[in-house]
Amino acid sequence: MGRGRQKAKHTKVARELKYFSPATDYSALERELTASHDHTDEEMSKWAEYADDDSYVHDDGSHRS
Repeated sequence: MGRGRQKAKHTKVARELKYFSPATDYSALERELTASHDHTDEEMSKWAEYADDDSYVHDDGSHRS
């Protein structure tokens, strides 16, 4: 396949993807977003060491004391 034909095919696919608009089930989205997230103590305990850790590095490279 020549470069021109290949580019045209890619352009066609990109245009189809750009304007593709699938049906959205807003009620399912609402159920997912409003569902209660009950975290077990086991799930929370594995992150506890990070919650109280004040020795992390900021984006600018400085340390928090």
